[in-house]
Amino acid sequence: MKRFILKYKLLSGLIAIISLAVISLSGIYFASFLLGPPPLKAEQNTIYYSSADTVIGEEKGSESRYWVGLDEMTPYVKQAILAIEDQHFYEHNGFDYSRIAGAVLKNVENSSLEEGASTLSQQYARNLYLSHEKTWNRKIKEAFYTVRLEMYYSKDELLEGYLNTIYYGHGAYGIEAASRYFFNKSADELSLAESAMLAAIPKGPTYYSPFNDLENATKRQKQILYEMKQQNSITEQEYYLATHEKLKYAEPNKQSKKVIAPYFLDTVLIEAANQLDLDTEKIRSGGYKIYTTLNVEMQKELEGEVDSTIDTNSSIQVGAIGMDPENGAIRALVGGRDYKESKFNRAIRAKRMAGSSFKPFLYYAALSNGFTPATMLMSKPTAFELADGKVYQPSNYNGYYANKPITLAQALALSDNVYAVKTNLYLGVDKLIDSARRFGIDTKLPSVPSLALGTASVTVEDMVTGYGILANGGEKIDGFTIKKIIDRNDEVVYERSKKEDKQILDKEKAFILTDLMKGMFDHSLDGYMAVTGSPVADSLTRDYAGKSGTTASDSWMIGFTPNLVTGVWTGYDDNRDMNKSAEHSYAKDIWAGFMEAAHANLPKTKDNVPNGIVGAWIDPISGGLATSYCPSGTLMYFEKGNVPTEHCTDHLPNDDEGSEEKVKQPPKDEHKKGVFERIFDYLF
Repeated sequence: MKRFILKYKLLSGLIAIISLAVISLSGIYFASFLLGPPPLKAEQNTIYYSSADTVIGEEKGSESRYWVGLDEMTPYVKQAILAIEDQHFYEHNGFDYSRIAGAVLKNVENSSLEEGASTLSQQYARNLYLSHEKTWNRKIKEAFYTVRLEMYYSKDELLEGYLNTIYYGHGAYGIEAASRYFFNKSADELSLAESAMLAAIPKGPTYYSPFNDLENATKRQKQILYEMKQQNSITEQEYYLATHEKLKYAEPNKQSKKVIAPYFLDTVLIEAANQLDLDTEKIRSGGYKIYTTLNVEMQKELEGEVDSTIDTNSSIQVGAIGMDPENGAIRALVGGRDYKESKFNRAIRAKRMAGSSFKPFLYYAALSNGFTPATMLMSKPTAFELADGKVYQPSNYNGYYANKPITLAQALALSDNVYAVKTNLYLGVDKLIDSARRFGIDTKLPSVPSLALGTASVTVEDMVTGYGILANGGEKIDGFTIKKIIDRNDEVVYERSKKEDKQILDKEKAFILTDLMKGMFDHSLDGYMAVTGSPVADSLTRDYAGKSGTTASDSWMIGFTPNLVTGVWTGYDDNRDMNKSAEHSYAKDIWAGFMEAAHANLPKTKDNVPNGIVGAWIDPISGGLATSYCPSGTLMYFEKGNVPTEHCTDHLPNDDEGSEEKVKQPPKDEHKKGVFERIFDYLF
């Protein structure tokens, strides 16, 4: 009896499931009948918009879309695509149930939606009306559109539509565009081998385009030819000849007109693919509207500065980014001097030695460990004996030294290397590494004393983001290029959330360091040499903070206001030394010209001095409080309790700058010296 009841329940359940399926299917077919035939053609261009919602780029449109009938294509095209994509196309009603069953089992086993069993009708429905996201909701919609297509159109009409809209990569939509692009001939002229090669591409243009990966493409082409032979679409002789035919490809089309911010658009494409978890080729062909962060006027200014500054006969390269420090939005980007010659994005992908532009991360660590802008250390040739017994002797630019103690403020403004290495060794290299991590530098950092001088390899994006964190007062940001993405159905599929306020730097110390970085343009800090920003200081009309960096093969300039942070790198792709003096000035000149132009329409800002910070006029030579007898004084900021208490004694009433006789001052009592001065006098 119990067995009978169990069988009855199972049978009832099965009948209920079947009934539900029949009712659902009937409903789908009835709704499809009422809605009528869907359109067979749909534009799929992905369009890019600027921050002002103006069009700045578009994937190739009508010039790469040609509609041709089945009778205008070689029969090999039709045979090849059916052999590899849908052998039973002319037999099913839009769904291959045996393949679906197998795919469902694999997906259940793997707890995913990775395994597919789409027919050409399903693919056509997806290409025309839907996104490529792997969700159940999309699959249900796909099934619905497939029913409508199969209900109202013949198999030949569907196959023709599929072959005319499928994406082959490189901006080519449809078999005719692909035939012209890859072989410089019409689709009715394609050989069997050429047809099989084109049939190989749509599965993944990034991986199977012969222009991207000839080996992968050829393997798939031969697989298709084998399937055609197995299905008796071609003979043994045709198979042999096709597999041995040497294909002659057309020369890839060259870009005919200058595109706004091509390196930026490449960055957008990669970011969109990451956000939507799709292949870049599916983004290109997906009909998306991508709203970006680009400021077109700033982009033109940046490109213009690069073009007008660098000698046209030079092969030196450039990478530059302008970013909004408030949220990380990239407003302008240059990844090289000529996109047609090289698509390698040096602003995002190139890792180069940062040089002295790395020093602000060191001095933030110093300020966090007892240093102040007036902390004095000796600037003279110094050999450091390291723990492993090796000796390290850094040198200053052109061998210039103060040969006396200098302040941190002056050390940063003059980019004194000895001061930096002493600071790094005193703090311990791990302190600098920890500090750099706070600024978002996640690349591998060598735990060596020379890290203070920027021996780490970083990208322009890394450095601009780090400086941007400083520019906004210490809040975390990440660089980004996309605000919003809308799919072809006008649905928002991605929108960047508002930045979460996350304080990662101490506000007071970030303020002090920012003020110190203005010193590179402040002639009151001139010492044994002029401040490093001297070549461009007189051309600046705003209050900027910044730092330059120079190695034998790299030149950097990064600087900011609360409105904009910009970094510029110049150097050779092969890392050879820059031997011409003009080459070392390119980065600063580009930066200064761009920042001045970009700020022309930006509001001027005033320093918001945090609570707990006080200002004092300091003599940059002695580090003491400036008196009326000091030739110059510099306003420096300190945390309360750290302001120097002694006045400058290097400049007295009877000092005469032109006099040969100088009044000798008695030596300071040792107990009156600062703790750092005493430590380094003892060690160095």
